[in-house]
Amino acid sequence: VHTVKCCRANTEYFDYEDVNPDDDAFSCAWVTHDAGNARSLSACPANYVLAGRCGSGKTADCRRSETVGDSEHGGEFGIAHNPHNPQDHSGAFGTWGSDGRNWHAGYCCLQRNENGDVGDVGNDNDVWRKGFYGEFGGAFIPEMLYPNVEELRNNYLKISSSKSFKNEFNKLLKDYVGRPTPLYFAKRLSEKYNTKIYLKREDLCHTGAHKINNTIGQILLAKKLGKKRIIAETGAGQHGVATATVCALMGVKCIIYMGDVDIKRQAPNVARMKMLGAEVRPATSGSKTLKDATNEAIRDWINNPVNTHYIIGSVVGPHPYPDMVARFQSVIGEETINQLQEIENKSKPDYVIACVGGGSNAAGLFYPFLDNYDVKIICVEAAGKGIDTGESAATSILGKTGIIHGSKTLLMQSNDGQITEPYSISAGLDYPGIGPMHANLFKSKRGEFISITDQDAMKWGLILSQTEGIIPAIETSHAFAVLDKKKFKPNDIIVFNCSGRGDKDLDTYIEYFKL
Repeated sequence: VHTVKCCRANTEYFDYEDVNPDDDAFSCAWVTHDAGNARSLSACPANYVLAGRCGSGKTADCRRSETVGDSEHGGEFGIAHNPHNPQDHSGAFGTWGSDGRNWHAGYCCLQRNENGDVGDVGNDNDVWRKGFYGEFGGAFIPEMLYPNVEELRNNYLKISSSKSFKNEFNKLLKDYVGRPTPLYFAKRLSEKYNTKIYLKREDLCHTGAHKINNTIGQILLAKKLGKKRIIAETGAGQHGVATATVCALMGVKCIIYMGDVDIKRQAPNVARMKMLGAEVRPATSGSKTLKDATNEAIRDWINNPVNTHYIIGSVVGPHPYPDMVARFQSVIGEETINQLQEIENKSKPDYVIACVGGGSNAAGLFYPFLDNYDVKIICVEAAGKGIDTGESAATSILGKTGIIHGSKTLLMQSNDGQITEPYSISAGLDYPGIGPMHANLFKSKRGEFISITDQDAMKWGLILSQTEGIIPAIETSHAFAVLDKKKFKPNDIIVFNCSGRGDKDLDTYIEYFKL
């Protein structure tokens, strides 16, 4: 028994079960090569859209379901590697027609797992109907949360792909958020490190960080679902401010949960949230930081399932949140492609680099490049006072597979499975886990993970300020410290996600540097 995944128009992947891969198969799109010359992707059969990916270097058995043109399909099945590139003949699945002329490639696949068995379709970096990136993700939730999560899962793609939603979302991103944000060439930094360094200026978004991209999308989704009350968690305060902002914009009641420790170290953002009309509720359990604020928000959601939408601020939590947030943030990477094409006459950077706590800013930059292995991905975590000090948030090194906030991922935990308290000078990276997308990037080695200490991050906050005149959020400073850890080539194009501005961290900078 196997499962083949295809998809109907405007919906997510669905399953065909009990498929005999030797007899039955499904194909949603075709590429036709006439005498070896690639043509463009043909239209899918009626009521279907492109099904998914056989994978960029992944191994899959692809099967066909119909004829194309007048040719009969032959029986020579190949291995699918890169079906998105019609001109890539090497290893692509195809069958020769009986006339020996037309070459046909199908796009629904049965993918082999690491044991060589045929399993579900897709690429390791894709999220499917059940919300897994490789072995990470899913929705491990109490029964009382099931109706809330199921409502979202059944509706988020249908609503967000509708023309009316897209029009309103894109208009708000342009007119309210201020997109597209610049892709800035950091001339002095590039000269100092003898490479090409670009900054994707998410710090110039309305509210001062990338978080607004996601909250705009989710508030529109909440309105479509008829929700009258919004809750959110926040660590550094940027997501809290972004949520309070869109609630004020739409006239919706807003409650923000924030760790008591973070309320003290992020006072400017707390004031902003209150000015915007939000109620800020302290989380006073545990480490009194982001993890504990998330716990309190989930408890609230359980108690108010009918009228409340929970705007999670990162690519964490139960499916569909990691996928939904990544999609709303993917505008960062999509703009980068277009801007690089205009500036450098090429659409792909050599490296994309971002800090990772939960990982929404990183997911937004990485999203369009996940299956493009020419683009190297670097994820930067907070080492705190050092990996081995007991005061760190370097999940890729210190974490083990477990479940936190409804998602299977890598998280810091004791030998008996109790979550250990993370530490970082940066409130936004002070989280004991990472999103399932990033956990899969680490496990699959698609992403390179580098850990940066408080000391190095703070130093880079000063360097960027005095070299390019940009005061970064401390979270963002961690990413730039990679320049001292890794050597790049002179012609490398490196894109850093400048995810937030440092206004919120001025008190920390002042105290640390005795300014």
